[in-house]
Amino acid sequence: MKKTKIEVLLPYQKKWVEDDSEQKISEKSRRIGISYTEALNSVLKAAPAKGAVNTYYLSYNKDMTRQFIQDCAEWAERFEVATSGIIEDELLDGDRAVKTYRLDFASGAEICALPSEAYVLRSKKGRVVFDEAAFCVNFDAVIKAAQALLIWGGQLSVISTHNGEDNPFNFLIQDIRKGQNTSWSLHRTTFKEAVAEGLYKRICLMNGTKYTKAAEDSWIEKIYDIYKDNAAEELDVIPSSGTAKYFPRAILYTCIRQNIPVHRWEFPDSFLRKNEVYKKNYIEKLFFAEIAPELETGSGKIFAGLDFARSGDLTVYWITEQSGKSCHTKMILEVKNCPFREQEQTATLLLDTSIKQGRLGGIAIDSRGNGQSLAENIALDFPGAAVGIMETKSWYAEWFPKLKALIETEDFSLPQDETVLSDFAVVQIKEGNPYVPDIRIKDRDGKSLRHGDAACAAVLACYAVYECAAEPAPVFSAAPIKKKHSFFGLF
Repeated sequence: MKKTKIEVLLPYQKKWVEDDSEQKISEKSRRIGISYTEALNSVLKAAPAKGAVNTYYLSYNKDMTRQFIQDCAEWAERFEVATSGIIEDELLDGDRAVKTYRLDFASGAEICALPSEAYVLRSKKGRVVFDEAAFCVNFDAVIKAAQALLIWGGQLSVISTHNGEDNPFNFLIQDIRKGQNTSWSLHRTTFKEAVAEGLYKRICLMNGTKYTKAAEDSWIEKIYDIYKDNAAEELDVIPSSGTAKYFPRAILYTCIRQNIPVHRWEFPDSFLRKNEVYKKNYIEKLFFAEIAPELETGSGKIFAGLDFARSGDLTVYWITEQSGKSCHTKMILEVKNCPFREQEQTATLLLDTSIKQGRLGGIAIDSRGNGQSLAENIALDFPGAAVGIMETKSWYAEWFPKLKALIETEDFSLPQDETVLSDFAVVQIKEGNPYVPDIRIKDRDGKSLRHGDAACAAVLACYAVYECAAEPAPVFSAAPIKKKHSFFGLF
């Protein structure tokens, strides 16, 4: 049965299915159909009346897991294999429910699509498929958990494009090539190799278009032009040197929500020299016009991350609302060139307003450099609810994975704002750990620069949710806020 069914595959796809090694790994180009091929392979393993095998598919976001199950259902229908149809379910991770997808077969076997977490493989028996593994936070932990299934005759298949040299996926590939890990069967397929074995011809066949060599050459050129500087890694299967992006755009896009406001306050140098009453009133006017109304919506606890800067970089407030273990973004406030005193005033207004609503969860404040004074003052005024953080490489290595895990499960939302998303692109992975390198990217005005400020504020907000929510603050300094003001004219 199997030999007949895989005749629909291209040569490199057949090699993957025919390889029945206990552990096999594929380093591959984008969009050449290896995951689609694995869907067929999984159906073939689950279909027999005797000797059927379960498959557990893990990847880094919900869209990929859903697509894999849809591909499996398509293959099963094509070859008239009886299944239950796609079953959507939820896997409980503490208080958080994670969406899963499943196909049940008449043989008694199942194919399950699950999040890329080691714990989901507990008490499982069968095959594990770990897709786009280089982009998963917990690579080593998932591999270790999957290998436990080998004890009872299971299999482990790892599939991925590269995500930089300094990545656990590439480390494993290099160990295999060096002969230091002989338990793996290694497959490698570049984009041009896939085309040479019939990829473009198959696309023409499926689309009902006529194949010509000239059209194929033009198509190859177009694909390489799309990937431009990333073509070596994405198409030629050559990992990029030095560092890799920690937050692939594919992950970020799944969490984008259109209704998240991004407020931007920019102050001229002359604002510093205005009298103190003017500055105080002006900040209050901005806050109650733009920020306070947003805080009045919803009912969950309010948490925030504050990445501080005085000049040059931005101060960014990332404000979230907790719902179970999710912390969805309410708004973002970016502040440029604001004096120290008015920055402390803004933070105090945020916390006081949340207290008056009975919704204050906490705030984590960047306390490096000049931010240390701000963090210390706020922590003294709001004991238990505010904490200063020295954002070191080791701190990033601990907390960026927690933020990324929330993003992967869509328990953390992002605004539809390219400038904010570009800050996440600054975060890189080196020697297996995420960090923020000392580089700057252009801001919206094309002149000033950003230093991953929004991403740093987001990870601080994540920290606040985990670390400031355990116990309420025992004492708050919550001076009454007057909502009626007399304002001077705006500058």
